[in-house]
Amino acid sequence: MIADTLIRPDWPAPNGVHALSTTRNGGVSQAPWNSFNLGDACGDNPEHVAANRLALASQLPRHPPWMRQVHGKQVVEGGQPGAQADAAVTSEAGDVLVIMTADCLPVLLCDSEGTRVGAAHAGWRGLAGGVIEATVDAMNKAPESLMAWLGPAISGAVYEVGDDVRDAFAASPAVGGKAVADAFRRHGDRWLLDVYRAARVILAGLGVERVYGGNFCTFSEAGRFFSHRRDGVTGRMASLVWLEHGQ
Repeated sequence: MIADTLIRPDWPAPNGVHALSTTRNGGVSQAPWNSFNLGDACGDNPEHVAANRLALASQLPRHPPWMRQVHGKQVVEGGQPGAQADAAVTSEAGDVLVIMTADCLPVLLCDSEGTRVGAAHAGWRGLAGGVIEATVDAMNKAPESLMAWLGPAISGAVYEVGDDVRDAFAASPAVGGKAVADAFRRHGDRWLLDVYRAARVILAGLGVERVYGGNFCTFSEAGRFFSHRRDGVTGRMASLVWLEHGQ
């Protein structure tokens, strides 16, 4: 059953805040998208994607609105199907926010009162471009009242990037030098980028000190996660957060 394959965040979210991440297991898609692919723009059979999305919806209060992610920092309020954005926030009960990834970092947010949630798609472009800052700002809550959970992403042990990526972080006013120093490690003539570390530095700089998760590696855990860096043609996982009805 799909419920047995889901990841439940290990964070002390208040009652009424619900979140989960999917894995690659438990669906009907065939190789190389096997098996619980939720992405409709990666070459998979549309009927298989629809069946997988329907199975996911059975675990949710309503069908999630799938955005068109573009590695930017646009944040939308509430569910907007097809919106060209990389983050969403809501205070509406039952309004499910969803981010799709296959190496990029999903960041889920909630406030300590359980009245507002957010979700951000944070690949290296989003991290350097300020998607976390934009999402925290859109939460409209004191940063110290927020907590974050970092979902399945490629780890700093294997995520090799070039000087262009490091330079983009160094040049970004949204990040600053500390994230560069802490998140990059020299690896021959290239760099290993720890997106989890970068996100923690950015969140701490904004005043969000309660950060959980960040102990996955989509690239290394081939039996559990899709990885675009590892496989090229592959599926997409989802990370979701919502407020319970009646909160």
